[in-house]
Amino acid sequence: MGILSRASYVIRSKLNSVLNRAEDPNETLDYSYEQMRDRLQEVKQGIADLTTQKKRLEIQKRRLEENVEKHNEQAREAVRQDRDDLARQALEKKKSKMNEIEGLEEQIAELQESQNRLVERKNELQSRIEEFRTKKETMKARHRAAEAETKVAEAMTGAGDEMADVGRAIERAEERTTDMEARAEAMDELQESGAFEDALSDEDSIDRELASGRTESEVESELATLKGEMGGETESDPETESESTDDEVGAELEELRDDE
Repeated sequence: MGILSRASYVIRSKLNSVLNRAEDPNETLDYSYEQMRDRLQEVKQGIADLTTQKKRLEIQKRRLEENVEKHNEQAREAVRQDRDDLARQALEKKKSKMNEIEGLEEQIAELQESQNRLVERKNELQSRIEEFRTKKETMKARHRAAEAETKVAEAMTGAGDEMADVGRAIERAEERTTDMEARAEAMDELQESGAFEDALSDEDSIDRELASGRTESEVESELATLKGEMGGETESDPETESESTDDEVGAELEELRDDE
């Protein structure tokens, strides 16, 4: 195989591959079915044309048969009139018409045979078309089912990939969340332990302990003072309280006398 032949073979192979991928089986089956129906219609048209031609010959035959009968009557009438010459002419025409009738009968018989063959082929083709139509619809249904199954499989494959990505994203989010929670707990623990120093203060842990001690001492001193004040109010003079009460009672009696 030469270089050009090999190149041509490769090009045809590539083209056939592209056509096969682009070909829709459903459209191919429908097209083949329509082509077969067109052939059937052509056969039917041929049968109709042949039958029409046969009918024309049969009509022509009947007319010739009528002429034969007419020539018979002419020959009888000529014999009755002693006109053998006219009787002879009538019989000659009768013979010519009968020869034509024989030729027509042969043609009609041939057309009838052709018609029978075409009708038989038409019936066979029609039966095959019906069988092909059933297979075509079955194949189309199988193709649609396979196509749908393929799409579902592809969708499931794509969904699996997406879910894998989502799963990985969730894992990363959980890891980050765990890290942040651990960091927050560590910060709280360090804050409570005093490991972090105030960036704006020069105090250290010793200063904070001393300040805390001073605060407690001040609170205790104020509490003692408050208790002393409360104790003083509780130890007041009973005689003074009694005199105050008597004065209040006397004032109320004076108001009652004035009202009378």
